Amino acid sequence: MAKRIGVIGIVIDDPKCIVDKVNCIISDYSKIIIGRMGIPRHDAEVSVIALIIEGTTDEVGALTGKLGNLPGVTVKSALTAREAAAKGEKKND
Repeated sequence: MAKRIGVIGIVIDDPKCIVDKVNCIISDYSKIIIGRMGIPRHDAEVSVIALIIEGTTDEVGALTGKLGNLPGVTVKSALTAREAAAKGEKKND
């Protein structure tokens, strides 16, 4: 199955209660994560995490599904239509 590059946005309401579970799931999928940025908003009791990923649609769906099933967690993903080149391989467009 082809790998795609994309972005996953995660919004966590009341992060004190659930952030450990979110981080555990993200850690389980670390092999498809290229980069991560987290912004805590303590004053609003919300946290936002952006993940840059490269994986198959099945891998991305499994990650977003597990995160989305957690209470107080909203997840959105956007994948490019372009297939990612295999490591060490140049993509011919």
